[in-house]
Amino acid sequence: MRRVLGSVRARATLAATLVVAVALIAAGAAVLLSLRSNLIDQTDAQADGAARQVASELAADIPYAKVEMPDADDDRPVQIVEKGGRLVAVSEDLEQVTGTGVEAVRPQGGSGTGGSGASEDGDDDQDEDGHDPAVGEISEGVSKGSGSATVDGSTEDYRFVAVEATTPEDVTYTVYAGAPLHTEESAVDTALTTMLIGLPLLLLTVSGVTYLVTRRALRPVEGIRGEMDAITHSEDLSRRVPVPDTHDEVARLARTTNETLAALETSVERQRRFVADASHELRSPIASLRTQLEVGVAHPELLDVKGAVEDTVRLQRLAADLLLLARLDAGERPTDARFDLAAFVREEASQRNGDRIAVTVDAEAVQVAGSRGQLARVLGNLLDNAQRHTRSSVTVTVRREGGQAVLAVADDGKGVPAAERERVFERFVRLDEARARDDGGAGLGLAIARDVAVRHGGSLTVHEAPTGGAQFELRLTTS
Repeated sequence: MRRVLGSVRARATLAATLVVAVALIAAGAAVLLSLRSNLIDQTDAQADGAARQVASELAADIPYAKVEMPDADDDRPVQIVEKGGRLVAVSEDLEQVTGTGVEAVRPQGGSGTGGSGASEDGDDDQDEDGHDPAVGEISEGVSKGSGSATVDGSTEDYRFVAVEATTPEDVTYTVYAGAPLHTEESAVDTALTTMLIGLPLLLLTVSGVTYLVTRRALRPVEGIRGEMDAITHSEDLSRRVPVPDTHDEVARLARTTNETLAALETSVERQRRFVADASHELRSPIASLRTQLEVGVAHPELLDVKGAVEDTVRLQRLAADLLLLARLDAGERPTDARFDLAAFVREEASQRNGDRIAVTVDAEAVQVAGSRGQLARVLGNLLDNAQRHTRSSVTVTVRREGGQAVLAVADDGKGVPAAERERVFERFVRLDEARARDDGGAGLGLAIARDVAVRHGGSLTVHEAPTGGAQFELRLTTS
């Protein structure tokens, strides 16, 4: 059974969902924290306003008994505490309070009870020197904290702010004012509930859309895979995979796959032709040699020894050519030896004793790297071809052109027609003039020469020679 995450669609969907989930959770937490902080700041501002209003009246020499306290509807409880912790006044309907440090809610005589007059968990933002405000003034800094209060029978969470005020008689009071947190709590709860409901729905939507989009995007890939599977089983390399009508990576993959199939088809077809042509080329000399030997057995006086030797030599050369082509097709890389191409050409030309036309060499020194044996085979094949078609001259030149060494073999024969200048490099191809097996080869010499040139990172082309014949140019990178 296929694994649940065995497909690209499933993995892409899971990854997208996880990424969106992490992003939404992080963003939601940031929003909630920011919302809560802003609402608490607003609540602190409300409490600070109420505390400063009362503290300003005290600093203006209004007795605490006559200070205008927020009414019950204002929902901002206030305590006035004399220095030393004695509670002297509270707002209307305040029944119980925690978080201000003064738990008593009714004014008492004496030194008072219930705390020091500082917030239990707030920040002490009093003046840096810690002194009481000047006479007739209120403190710049405030103390903030959280707690709860019961007003008119209703208990809620509050934020409290403490502000100090000094009366003209040099009496210091601390004013505690609170503002309810129900707005902040309600807003945060609403936002949290909305996120908890919306997050699963959004994730479900993201996963569904991702799955469908991925499925649609990968549908052509499945078509390509299915066609490739059919091609593999049918061994029909003429078939091609479908190319989607898009301009994305999948379409480029399909086009590249078809190009690969075309190249593979060409290679296989080339190998088939090679095998068929090799069989045909081998059949004739073998049949001729067998006939001569059979005649020799029956009639020794009629044995053509010279013809048998020629057929054997031809078979040997053909076998050597086929073996070299097989090594080249297998990707054999040439050895990396450095040598002077001009000296190399003169040495190879001097060893050709059976040529009917003397070879003229005009070469300048240029260094190349490669296999001397394979390049000697190239030069030999080009000279054999020139000797076969020339009328009176064969010339070999070596020169430097930029970063390349150019080896040119020219003759003054009939040349190669423009339409045939690529075909002559195909295997087992012989133009009409060279079709007679007694005069021409098997049609592998130029094919081998080009393959060796390509393996050396160079090229082999044919042009019209200045003398009117053919000029083959081998170009190699200088070292």
